[in-house]
Amino acid sequence: MKKKALSLLLASTMVVSLAACGGGGDSASSSSNNNSSTTDTPSNTTDAPAANTDAPADNTAASGEKQDYHEVLKDGLTIVVNGTLTASVDNGQADFEKQWEDAVGIDLTIQQLDHSGYTDAVGRLFASQDYPDAMIMSAEMFKQYAPTGLLWDMADAYANAEFQSRVTLPSINENLKDSEGHLYGFAPTYGNGCVTYVKKAWLDAVGINIDDVKTYDDYYNMLKAFHDGDPDGNGVDGDTYGVVAAGFIGTEAPWINYLPEFWQGAFPSLYQTADGTWVDGFQEQATKDALLRMQQAYNDGAIDPESLTASTKIAREKWFSNDQKGSSGVFTYWAGTWYRTLTDNLIKNEVNEELVQLPPIKEIQDTFGGYLNREAPVWVIIDQGDPVHNQAVFDALLDTMLDGGTVQTLWVYGAEDVHWSTKAEEFTTNAGTDKEKAYSYADGEFHLKPSPNDPNTVWKKNHLDPALTIAQLTNGFTDNDELAAAGNKFFTENCVDAPASPVSETFTNESGTIFDAKMACITEVVTKNGNVDEAMQTYIDTVGTIIDQCLAELNQ
Repeated sequence: MKKKALSLLLASTMVVSLAACGGGGDSASSSSNNNSSTTDTPSNTTDAPAANTDAPADNTAASGEKQDYHEVLKDGLTIVVNGTLTASVDNGQADFEKQWEDAVGIDLTIQQLDHSGYTDAVGRLFASQDYPDAMIMSAEMFKQYAPTGLLWDMADAYANAEFQSRVTLPSINENLKDSEGHLYGFAPTYGNGCVTYVKKAWLDAVGINIDDVKTYDDYYNMLKAFHDGDPDGNGVDGDTYGVVAAGFIGTEAPWINYLPEFWQGAFPSLYQTADGTWVDGFQEQATKDALLRMQQAYNDGAIDPESLTASTKIAREKWFSNDQKGSSGVFTYWAGTWYRTLTDNLIKNEVNEELVQLPPIKEIQDTFGGYLNREAPVWVIIDQGDPVHNQAVFDALLDTMLDGGTVQTLWVYGAEDVHWSTKAEEFTTNAGTDKEKAYSYADGEFHLKPSPNDPNTVWKKNHLDPALTIAQLTNGFTDNDELAAAGNKFFTENCVDAPASPVSETFTNESGTIFDAKMACITEVVTKNGNVDEAMQTYIDTVGTIIDQCLAELNQ
């Protein structure tokens, strides 16, 4: 990685603040559903370079100088990623990296940080001033880092990118520009969001029809039935929970997506009202009401108490565990591809895999209007102080990421003949069980292969969701997974855009302190049965002055 001095005092103070912040949550990839009719099938990815690497890249710096990115990046390219790159070290990453290098023509170094603690890890990385060339950021992280001077303005590079001719959702990145037209991050997808999944076998066990769960009272009664009865069929009442979540409040926007039925119309962060005024939603009555709902659920066993501190990984694994004692019937998690992933993990653990997706309850519909589609995660380029170098990073990494063929296929599906193939092939998953499934493909037929680290699970995607990218593949490669398609359709029919995250110097510097104060309030009310007004007053006494300064900056 490159070392460089921080040029702004703001940047210096911010990275220290972020190093102490709560860990980042999941960042599922996403974007458009339009398919190109072009069928330009690439050759083997290890033999043929991407179409836009045949000629020198048009890297135009501020001086007008043009250079081939192969020459500029002759020492290679370093990127930092989170868990949204599914091709992890034990899941074919070396093959992905090698085929990317063969296609693009430069060396690539991937540093994959722990997904649940990504925000913390990036804060520490930046505090050490050991910078990669480019990295993934959540929308919340991006808004914190964008004003610091650390990120390169890629507005001109984006406007002149080769992929522009194939972009079907230009508004995604146009909306990322600041008021002066600077573009410090690139979203190859839109944000996606969470939906509520319910185990069908548990519903049947307690005699509830999902079509009858329409209001909060219906939802809560379902959770209570899952706790009080014996939905897992082990002969013991009361050893299961209604719902498990990766936190009572999320560690990044839109904050409420893991327990939407409890938050309903509350939005526990700074948000902009219909008249354009910024307010602190955490101090509102709607948030107090939400905390009291969670307090009751915690006391009643409707919420798994581990939800207070559970990471996304812990919550997931507890939900689809082979031993359903201590598990839950409800889990609100990412839409689309995760419908398939959760199902596959239930199958893997020999648990009944049938899931139903719960439409937004009446209280959510009456307030927000549906599940929240979060702001898109982005790729950013660290400003090295050299416009030629920065442009070369854009051309080599981001422009090729949506080349429509070889390189985009790597980001969407992974490595050829490792994660996917067009060669004739037959294989079986879960052989010898009642979940056994046989697959057979003819030569030339695109298909996904068994996952490198789990031969009983078929690979789904790498980094970009194939149904949701802003520029579609032109080679005709599509995986028509029924559950993923159904999940994407369900979410798009039942979602609305989440409120925009705030951009304020004070909020950037103090977001960790604000989050800690929120967690103290939530812990006091929900898990300690504390008085909600007193806990809220402690929150105000702790960070009220900071919040007032944030609002003053936002409303000026």
